[in-house]
Amino acid sequence: MTVDTQHALPGLLDGLDLVRADFPILSRTLGDGFPLVYLDSANTSQKPQVVIDAMVDHLERHNANVARAMHQLGAESTAGFEGGRDRVAAFLNAPSRDEVVFTKNASEALNLVANTLAWAVGPLAVGEGDEVLVTEMEHHSNLVPWQLLTERTGARLRWFGLTDDGRLDLSNIDELVNERTKVVSLTWVSNMLGTINPVAEIARRAHEVGAIVVVDGAQAVPQMPVDVQALGADVLVFTGHKVTGPTGIGVLWGRRELLEQLPPFLGGGEMISTVSMERSTYAPIPHKFEAGTPPIVEAVGLGAAVDYLSALGMDNVRRHEEAITAYALEGLGSVSGLTILGPQDASLRGGAISFELAGVHPHDVSQVLDSRGIAVRAGHHCAKPAHKRFGVQSSTRMSSYLYTTPAEIDALVEGLDYTKTYFRVD
Repeated sequence: MTVDTQHALPGLLDGLDLVRADFPILSRTLGDGFPLVYLDSANTSQKPQVVIDAMVDHLERHNANVARAMHQLGAESTAGFEGGRDRVAAFLNAPSRDEVVFTKNASEALNLVANTLAWAVGPLAVGEGDEVLVTEMEHHSNLVPWQLLTERTGARLRWFGLTDDGRLDLSNIDELVNERTKVVSLTWVSNMLGTINPVAEIARRAHEVGAIVVVDGAQAVPQMPVDVQALGADVLVFTGHKVTGPTGIGVLWGRRELLEQLPPFLGGGEMISTVSMERSTYAPIPHKFEAGTPPIVEAVGLGAAVDYLSALGMDNVRRHEEAITAYALEGLGSVSGLTILGPQDASLRGGAISFELAGVHPHDVSQVLDSRGIAVRAGHHCAKPAHKRFGVQSSTRMSSYLYTTPAEIDALVEGLDYTKTYFRVD
């Protein structure tokens, strides 16, 4: 299974070689002379030179703390940091920049929501008799915070199950989403199964009973056009390092009315309005949720990253992902003894494909592929309940992105055939 040119696959990004040239790490040669084949972008994406340059420039020329420093560098640093917020708001089509809260990652953003709902008073408060609804395919970051919330408040945790082909089982949605449901939290795109979930449909049902809808967009935002005004969710979270940006920064977008009602998550500098020994009052959103020195240079890098993606066009990125995923599904399907987990239709999934290779442990698969320069992930991918649902302890996962080529998929397929020969399995 090989293709001669990128044009043999309709949908691939035009000028794919030029796109790849934007990412310096992709030109690396690894041990034994193998070129790097990076198929672990669901774990973290690689960074284009424009992001690296933006961060270096900030550190070299504008480095200072934000908001507090009343000098030229402080003003420049603040402008860079808040400029990152503006760019993210535009990227998400958010109604207001104030609805964009910077966190350190998507996990912290989800914990922020779960904890502040536990501390909330009035209609938002989650307590005994209430229900929180998640799904069986969640990343642990969108499961454990809700387990903690329900354990601490006496609420009940419930979840959508999965069909045999790795999609959400919505057959009992009217029973699961009921008058006791306070929160529905779900992944938009599964990091293990690749499944794209019908967020808008579920959100409509949840809002009928007055529930809040929280969406984990860590895998969706890098791959798909996002319009939070059309999505139907109340909260969307994602992380910078999966959208060609830096680690150390995440994003929580939330509806203004909701964020204004939630109490602060962390206490400290810059999230206050006034402080006395007896009590404090708090800054308006988004700063109410951004205690202490924020991820300044990371916000600058994230702003450059979403500008880069916007210049490529997220519709184009999605078409590329669908084309390369279809090619990967075909290639993996040609490997005897290999079982793909999740939907087999590329239009129903993102770029992460988890699989089992009969007779070879996923860690061994990963190590043999790595010896040939091919980077994949092996393990439970922080999705142990989903693995349990399909009767497997762990899996190997390849994940493509906007810079992935058909030739790299060919290298993976060849590497898997070599792995079978190496371990002498049929």
